[in-house]
Parts: sequence; C-alpha cells; structure tokens
Amino acid sequence: MKYSINKDGGIAIMELQEDNLNSLIAPSLKSELIILKNEGFKIIILNLSQVKYIDSSGLSAVLTGVRMWGEGGLFLLAAIESPMVKKLIEISKLDTVLNIKEDLEQAIEYAKSYEEDLDMLEESDN
Repeated sequence: MKYSINKDGGIAIMELQEDNLNSLIAPSLKSELIILKNEGFKIIILNLSQVKYIDSSGLSAVLTGVRMWGEGGLFLLAAIESPMVKKLIEISKLDTVLNIKEDLEQAIEYAKSYEEDLDMLEESDN
C-alpha cells in the first residue's frame, strides 16, 4: 500500500496514494490504523483524493477507523473526488455514519477545532 502520513500533535493525516481501496489494500490500511491508534493519535484524517474505486473491503477498513476513534476521538474522510466512490458511500447509506469533509483544508480546520475542544475537556477533568 502506498501512502504518506503527516503528524501534527494529536492529528495524523494519512493520504492514500492508491487508485483502488479494495481487498488487496484494505488489510494494510486496517493495520496502519491500528498502529496510529496505538501511537495515541486522537484524530485521523484519511485523504482519499487519489482513490478512484472502493469495494466492500475498503469500506470495511474505513468503518474500522470509525469504530476505533468512535469514543474520545475523531475519524474524518477528506477530499473524496471520485464520483464512483461518492456514489457507493451514498448508496450504502454510509454518508450518514461517516464524517466527510469536502477537501483537506476543511478537514484540517475541523480537526484542529475538535482537538482544541478535546484539550479543554481534558483540562476540565483534571
């Protein structure tokens, strides 16, 4: 699987550099998400700007991320440009479950605001 990761505080931005997110790529994505979770990242942005095709295995990997960051964290999808990928997410009704931002800049802005809110909550708990 080809990808890049930029880390900024508690935010990890993972750019998948593949045309397909399918049964060949999904296990590697799940493994990388587990590593990021174990490293303590509270927020993940998965940039799908280069992905042109996604199958059920790819959707499953994305949902793994949603579950892993479901409590006390944030899992965002950003920059879904492929009409096919958008359509599959809509048809499967996952657009109601997934937190999707139109572009990477919007996702980063949202993530930083969320991180500030998390920090304030953690401070008030102490």
